[in-house]
Amino acid sequence: MSSSTLNILMFIQVVVSVLMIVSILLQNRAEGMGAMFGGSGGEVFRTKRGVEKLLYYATIILAAIFAILSFVIVKYT
Repeated sequence: MSSSTLNILMFIQVVVSVLMIVSILLQNRAEGMGAMFGGSGGEVFRTKRGVEKLLYYATIILAAIFAILSFVIVKYT
């Protein structure tokens, strides 16, 4: 594989990683400080809807694309 193709793959990987970071940071966390230390605080579990569901699936897809790109880059370097 040529060096320009590897550069393009690395650029795509950087873009995917930035998008994945943004999608993770935009997700709503319903956990407070109490949940961090083991307390549940009487939380109500609910299903994801709308944008929250879209961000959840986008994060999974971006993580899979990131992993595949990583394997391809390592294989051809």
